[in-house]
Amino acid sequence: MTSPLMLLSLMSAAALPGDAAHWARPNILVILCDDLGYGDLACYGHPVIRTPHLDRLAAQGMRLTSCYSAAPVCSPSRAGLLTGRNPNRFGVYDWIPGNSPMHMGRNEITLAQLLKQAGYATCHVGKWHCNGMFNRADQPQPNDHGFDHWFSTQNNAAPDHHNPTNFVRNGKPVGPTEGYSCQVVTDEAIAWLRDQPADKPFFQFVCFHEPHEPVASPMELVSQYADENANRAQYYANVSNIDAAVGRLMAALDELNLADRTFVLFTSDNGPETLERYPRGTRCYGSPGPLRGMKLHIYEGGIRVPGIIRWPGRIAAGTISDEPVCSVDLLPTFCTLAGVQPPRDRPLDGASLLPLLVAGQPIMREKPLFWLYHVALSEPKLALREGDWKLCAHWDVPPDALKQGAAHPDTIAALKRAKLVKYELYNLREDIGEKNDLAASEPQRVEAMANQLKNLLAEIQKNCPVWPAAPDRRTK
Repeated sequence: MTSPLMLLSLMSAAALPGDAAHWARPNILVILCDDLGYGDLACYGHPVIRTPHLDRLAAQGMRLTSCYSAAPVCSPSRAGLLTGRNPNRFGVYDWIPGNSPMHMGRNEITLAQLLKQAGYATCHVGKWHCNGMFNRADQPQPNDHGFDHWFSTQNNAAPDHHNPTNFVRNGKPVGPTEGYSCQVVTDEAIAWLRDQPADKPFFQFVCFHEPHEPVASPMELVSQYADENANRAQYYANVSNIDAAVGRLMAALDELNLADRTFVLFTSDNGPETLERYPRGTRCYGSPGPLRGMKLHIYEGGIRVPGIIRWPGRIAAGTISDEPVCSVDLLPTFCTLAGVQPPRDRPLDGASLLPLLVAGQPIMREKPLFWLYHVALSEPKLALREGDWKLCAHWDVPPDALKQGAAHPDTIAALKRAKLVKYELYNLREDIGEKNDLAASEPQRVEAMANQLKNLLAEIQKNCPVWPAAPDRRTK
């Protein structure tokens, strides 16, 4: 079987435009949205929302139809993307409130640190949400996790997406900004790109706050959806504003002659929010498309997200892939591209995507993709995907044991002693909506997948940390 490193070597030797050095160590741009649903883009089937720039990006590269986040909620999803590890392994269990002790620990090794080690310039712009004590010495900040430049917020844009006041640039509060959050973030991202030396590769992590509440959108975009109710029009315009921001980023790459040397990934941190789940959630009109569940669910609607990759000269235009990929796969993939070794002193949960991207081959996984979200709104709290099959697991923890919040010491004690007691099994190729539970008719498959999931759960239970008790506001 061809290894990812061998595939990269074969790529470099292939007959491609320009010399081989032009294709080595590409620039890397990851664009992450907040609560964007699987069905929210025109190229993923939304019947109303207009996303011409993202549709063009998909036409220029590969559209992923089985792309997953590391978790069904934002903080663990982001921490999983950055580390290539299931976030429960290091205690990022749920969204992180301000002043929470929960955070991505200083001893975690991120893809930004590894790429910086390989000679990349690194930049984070937008939503951080990997700590509670933001911009304080108590916990590591973006620069401690490998970002040379950061222009970030702890959580949401405040007071909303319009003229946010809570950005911090490299440790210094910025104060009021003008414009809508995704455009403010894009302004910073483009300004940083213009300052980079032409001979140094870069990794830029662009994290939009949109379309997470509190939603605010430009009226010129809202007016394009005048036939919708006012709140729905605001949401649809919010997605269109993301699209416009992506268009500006792609235009900047073109202007700076960087497009042909840049690997671009566009995706989301989790599925769409449920309308009016909390008082301010009045503009949550995101769509999971054909998927079951929403954000905070372990069903597909919580974890399957849009995924678009453009890599000129490597990925054929207009490609569509249904191979399961996950944000935990980015660290091993980017390490291979940069020529640096991933960490070997800790479990990693992702695999290199290069076999798929370069040769159209299945991804070579040492372990299956799996998810654990112990305060999920869905009855199942764990899931494992292997090929076309997905196992969803229930456990024996009573709801009252979780009432103090995801990171409370009593809740983690319950997590550490949990046993799996019931399973649901779905063939996602035939049943993307998870409507037909096949557990009763496939007992051997259930048993084999359940044993894998039990072993992965046991690893987490043994090592996951217990944080000091702190208020855990469940209004995310």
